[in-house]
Amino acid sequence: MAELANRLRNELDRYSPGGKLPSSRVLVERFRVSPVTVSRALAQLAAEGLVVTRPGAGAFRARPRGDGPAAGDTSWQELALTADASSELVPRTVDASGVLITLAAPPPGVIEFNGGYLHPSLQPERAMAAALARAGRRPGAWGRPHVDGLPELREWFARGIGGAITAAEVLITAGGQSALTTALRALAPPGAPVLVESPTYPGMLAIARAAGLRPVPVPVDADGVRPHLLADAFRATGARVFVCQPLFQNPTGAVLGPERRGEVLRIVREAGAFVVEDDFVRRLVHEDAGPLPRPLASDDPEGVVVHVCSLTKATSPSFRVSALAARGPVLERLRAIQVVDTFFVPRPLQEAALELVGSPAWPRHLRAVAAELKNRRDTMTAALRLHLPEFALPHIPAGGYHLWLRLPDGTDEPTLAATALRAGVAVTPGRPYFSAEPAAAHLRLSFAAVASTAEIDEGVRRLRTAFEQVSWTPGNS
Repeated sequence: MAELANRLRNELDRYSPGGKLPSSRVLVERFRVSPVTVSRALAQLAAEGLVVTRPGAGAFRARPRGDGPAAGDTSWQELALTADASSELVPRTVDASGVLITLAAPPPGVIEFNGGYLHPSLQPERAMAAALARAGRRPGAWGRPHVDGLPELREWFARGIGGAITAAEVLITAGGQSALTTALRALAPPGAPVLVESPTYPGMLAIARAAGLRPVPVPVDADGVRPHLLADAFRATGARVFVCQPLFQNPTGAVLGPERRGEVLRIVREAGAFVVEDDFVRRLVHEDAGPLPRPLASDDPEGVVVHVCSLTKATSPSFRVSALAARGPVLERLRAIQVVDTFFVPRPLQEAALELVGSPAWPRHLRAVAAELKNRRDTMTAALRLHLPEFALPHIPAGGYHLWLRLPDGTDEPTLAATALRAGVAVTPGRPYFSAEPAAAHLRLSFAAVASTAEIDEGVRRLRTAFEQVSWTPGNS
């Protein structure tokens, strides 16, 4: 599709503004591509403002923007959008830059070490397509679902969480990001502090700041959050929320140690607070991981834990089905916010999720991903030790999709990331993962979004080239 779009783009000068392009049938025969490819290429050019498509008439070269009405003056919006900021205790900051680093597709030819999802070759595309086709034929599949979600899907998530969690305590949400947004809005008023792991997921920090909350960092080590520092943070801030990723934490890969699990719950309970447990990659365990610890929610009979889990990471970025589980009065507040914000998750997607997780293809997919992620993790680890021994790798996780590296002292993190991109490899800088000033420079490297282990080796070699360029710039020699 991209190649056809580029060829058509280069030929647009043959047509006058408003002139009609050849029909789709002619383009199919000329370029020997499918009608779908032609349609997608024309849609790409239309999105760029280069062509205009008219149903039943064809595609036409767009007229220059100067031929249209003059652009209006929108400078008034600067005042309107900032007028109330001075009255806010903690001004809301909507900044998606830390999230977009892992969402934006790199340019062609660039190896994607910054991705946050499985490469298409690892996604269960055939199983998802079959599930969606079966779901569309289910009785009532296109009707209005219950606002809490399909009972069978809520039951499936409840069984996965374990403990005494029941389907009645589960809400179906449109992806983990949506569930986290609902949880933070339900648990903390604007201006309140919220305790977060440090470092932590940039998308969660963005949610908190957009809601006018004040993230307060609590350091983690190889065994997860440090309990005595968590207790100190509760006493110092009066916070009522702690956001935690106990399993394969993003970005460090740490797993909350067995001896810390009960202590963390005790500290939060004594503070009269909630834990938001983001159990985001339980289904991306590696083949050599061994038995996994249960979710914190399964050991919580008193409603301290608000649990978030999702199918998205193990399937596709477009398969946005997740669960939000809670006990007690907070569940009704979560439900109310969910209804006001989104009404419900589309029923066909929920039906497709049920079809997928109930099919024989689902456990086969999870086993295949577990083996492949271990292979990719080991390949990246070996390549880093061979080509970039200067980079510290303090922890090799047994789950998730990335490694967290500490850079040598004095390394300019933004410059290295920019130089790496020019060298043909996209990496994720560490700074967005910290809510306060970090003690050192870091990189997060994903091994799940690339096509193969060969790409991992090549990507690390390109990163080595970039590091050498940065290291030998004036002032660093």
